[in-house]
Amino acid sequence: MRSLELALQGAAKVLFAGLAFGAGLTVVYALAMRALTVGSRRIASSDGTVRVEQSLLGRVLAGLLVLVVVGGVVLGLVLIVAGGFGKAVSFENIVPTIVDKK
Repeated sequence: MRSLELALQGAAKVLFAGLAFGAGLTVVYALAMRALTVGSRRIASSDGTVRVEQSLLGRVLAGLLVLVVVGGVVLGLVLIVAGGFGKAVSFENIVPTIVDKK
C-alpha cells in the first residue's frame, strides 16, 4: 500500500509541474496578449485605414505577465541544469537557491 501512496505523490508532483511550466505558462502568455487590449482604442482615418492606440496600463500589465512567463522558463532551466550537475534547487528563503543534494 505504501508503494501506491508514493506513486500517487510522484504523479501529483508531475501534474503540478506540468500545469505550472506547461499549460500554466501558456495561459499567462495568452493573458498578456489579451492585456494589450485593455484600454486600447481604434482610430479610423479619412482614407479608410484603422490604427489601434494601446494604453499604458495595458502595456504595463502585459509586460508584467510576460516577465512571469520568462521567469518560469528560467526557473525550469535552472531546475534541469542543477539536476544535471548533481545539485538541487531549494526554496527555503523564497528565492530559489542551488544547493547540494542530500
